[in-house]
Amino acid sequence: MAFQCQRDCYMKEPDDHGLIGDVPVLRVTRQGPEAVHFVTSPLEVGQEVQVKVDWERRFDHMQQHSGQHLITALADTMFGYKTTSWELGRQRSTIELDTPCVKPAQLQDLEEAINEKIRAHVPVTVQLLSIDDPAVEKVRSRGLPEDHAGPIRIIDIEGIDANMCCGTHVSNLSHLQVIKLLGTEKGKKNKTNLIFLAGNRVLKYAEKSYSTERSLVSLLKTGPDEHVEAVDKLQKSVKLLQKTNLSLLRDMAVLIAQNCKNNPQGGNFFSLHKKEGDNEFMNIVANEINTQETLVFLTVGEEKGPGLFLLAGPSRPVAEMGPRVLEMLQGKGAGKNGRFQGKANSLARRAEVEALLQQYCNHLTSEEE
Repeated sequence: MAFQCQRDCYMKEPDDHGLIGDVPVLRVTRQGPEAVHFVTSPLEVGQEVQVKVDWERRFDHMQQHSGQHLITALADTMFGYKTTSWELGRQRSTIELDTPCVKPAQLQDLEEAINEKIRAHVPVTVQLLSIDDPAVEKVRSRGLPEDHAGPIRIIDIEGIDANMCCGTHVSNLSHLQVIKLLGTEKGKKNKTNLIFLAGNRVLKYAEKSYSTERSLVSLLKTGPDEHVEAVDKLQKSVKLLQKTNLSLLRDMAVLIAQNCKNNPQGGNFFSLHKKEGDNEFMNIVANEINTQETLVFLTVGEEKGPGLFLLAGPSRPVAEMGPRVLEMLQGKGAGKNGRFQGKANSLARRAEVEALLQQYCNHLTSEEE
């Protein structure tokens, strides 16, 4: 069995993996008619070896690729939607259709027609034609690669589609097992992306979905039919709690600022760290304190992890010390009009910053005296 690294009329199919002898094949690319194999270690020239393809990977690609041909053909026949490109993804595949939208009823009709053809055991055959054969003009194609060499390869789904393609395919539509159209997304330039799964991917998707469903039953303490309603209630409860928490943080900020102003020994420097909080919390504290006379250093977040910081006060101290604070907290930020704030990658050196600012303020006080 040969390793495949070939191109169809819409995309480059993922290459095969496997073994040459006992040496793993990591990648296969095509250069004209030749396949170039990238292996983990050198092979002896002239050595007789056994080639083993990763069949699970190959068969998956066969199912997705033949599935794409079938979907493309029926989308065109039933609705006149042309395929302009497609992508064979690692988990799901996408077909770009030349239409602004696909209606839900059309999607359902298309899926039913696709799986009906799969149940009909329709043969899929390969034809090799010379480039000047008149039959080549009758097949679906977007042209040949510039480095094409050799005969033209046609994939024929009996009575449904004939397409110029060099990819790997099943020999009968029944080998696709089943195709599930997951839905559509808005594509580029007024087009629609149709998302699908074929064959074993449908089975894996069902298995994963069931496992997720059982986990949600355990977490939400409700049956599958009530999961959406239960999550909706939880989201509303969380939003209400967040709103209440924000209101409490605002009240706390005002109280903290008032305590600072009422402290006769407060001096010209105030520092505070809170695990919970945000920029609004810090700005409320700073606004309530007379920052024309007091340098305020506030932080929120994990004590030695990432967080937010605010340095507020007279313009000169903030302008001089802001960049230093930023550097020590490994952060990003900017300042103007007596405020310097930003994000800190690490608050581990917060105590050092506080000591530095306190020292700076003490120095200012001694200068004034």
